[in-house]
Amino acid sequence: MTHDWLNLSWKMLMVRGGLAIVFGIVAMVWPLETAIALAIVFGFWALADGVGSFAQAFEKGTPTSARILLIVMGVAALIAAFFAIFSPAVAAVTLTWILGIWLIVRGAFEVFAAFGATRDAPRWLLLVTAGVDVILGILFVANPGSSALAIAWVLGLVAIVWGIAFVATGFVVRRGEHGAAAAPPVAGAPA
Repeated sequence: MTHDWLNLSWKMLMVRGGLAIVFGIVAMVWPLETAIALAIVFGFWALADGVGSFAQAFEKGTPTSARILLIVMGVAALIAAFFAIFSPAVAAVTLTWILGIWLIVRGAFEVFAAFGATRDAPRWLLLVTAGVDVILGILFVANPGSSALAIAWVLGLVAIVWGIAFVATGFVVRRGEHGAAAAPPVAGAPA
């Protein structure tokens, strides 16, 4: 028997879907708290990354150039962690601002890629994605506080959609299990 995620219990699919829907609703009802929580989670991830960089830097056999790079990366990660954990609202706004800059730069590169492509690729598609990236980037940079809340709201919306998909899949799997149990055996089929 193959083991894929559709062979999971329909009950677990429904539980996962229900939890995703609840998370989505919470994220949308309290976007500020969600953005702050995400910044704190990022802070703890950066803390673990910084500690890991220091540990790797001082492993036996690490070359000096790599050691210096790992120490610098570790210090940067620890500063980011401290900032995100102890000032999460400011960190959420700052991360949104950085995301906006990244989107603008990405959009600019996509424009260059569209006009520099040698293949017969649909350039208009690259230009559309570049335009979306630049517009989102400008919106994020122009108003990072509201953008952080919007990101939390979109995260909630995505979680609700995933939750609905899991619940619907749970119903389909449940129907399949009940249908398979009720189906009469086929004549001549091995038991």
